[in-house]
Amino acid sequence: MPIRWDTRNKRWRYEFDRLLEGRRHRLSRLLPKGWSQAQADAYDLKESGRLYAVASGIERPERLIDDAVVAYLRDKTALKSYKATAQHLAAIAWAYTGKPMSALPAVAREVSASADTAPATVRNRLACLKAAARWGWKKHGMSDTDPTARMQLPVVRNERQVYIDRKQMLRVCRACDHWQAQIAIRVAFYAGLRLGELYTVETDGGALVLHDTKNSDRRAIPAHPKVRHLLRHLPLTAPKITIQRAWQRARSQVGLEHVHFHDLRHSAASEMANAGVDLYTVGRVLGHRDARSTQRYAHLTPDTLAAAVGKIGKKRA
Repeated sequence: MPIRWDTRNKRWRYEFDRLLEGRRHRLSRLLPKGWSQAQADAYDLKESGRLYAVASGIERPERLIDDAVVAYLRDKTALKSYKATAQHLAAIAWAYTGKPMSALPAVAREVSASADTAPATVRNRLACLKAAARWGWKKHGMSDTDPTARMQLPVVRNERQVYIDRKQMLRVCRACDHWQAQIAIRVAFYAGLRLGELYTVETDGGALVLHDTKNSDRRAIPAHPKVRHLLRHLPLTAPKITIQRAWQRARSQVGLEHVHFHDLRHSAASEMANAGVDLYTVGRVLGHRDARSTQRYAHLTPDTLAAAVGKIGKKRA
């Protein structure tokens, strides 16, 4: 039987083992988790017909998206986001399993149409699939041309526009009942660091140094005078959940329940932009590799833009 229940993996397994024109053709593939027997039988009918055609020379073999995914996960174990990438690809296996590389645009449309998943998550999953397909094309020759050329990823606009000022930050600090959480709040506000970065940051003189950032780039940020005395307490040692819960209690006490810890990073950018710092410099402080990430703060710099426009046509001294 081409379809059998794999008791070890608790999933249906498709197997093809035929002797065609003097040559044996074998294939074994686990089908997506959660598939019913009816789905497995339908896949068997379609895939067996395709393999018979290929083996008989009627059809030129086309590599499957599954092949690219397997190769990508096998080759990219060093990815910092490897676990999340594998989870994203597994979550949409129902859409691409058994389909050729040329079906990527249709797969992307099908995944985008799924109504039970947040748009940002859909985009992340398709971005992982796109990376896997391009890897299969460029590194393993699984396609003659870029199979992702017509693949459309959904546009997601979910940037938060929540900022607090120095007075609000200090109110939260005073309400905070954990000393390391107080340090985390102040440094995040004055340096634009993520909470996770406060656990890996090093201090070098008067600078905060990150060697392993989200973008894999080294970043050095001069410490603000108001937090230099706190550098000796970094990196943080308290469990992250302890810091997060202390933050949640403090923000609730001062009526800022809607503010996330990550908004302290946005607030640092807001403070710089409102003070007339150009967006390029703001992006460097935050460690943005793509300038588009900094554009969310463009609306905060109208005076700076007006001053720049006003310089057009002026005589130079």
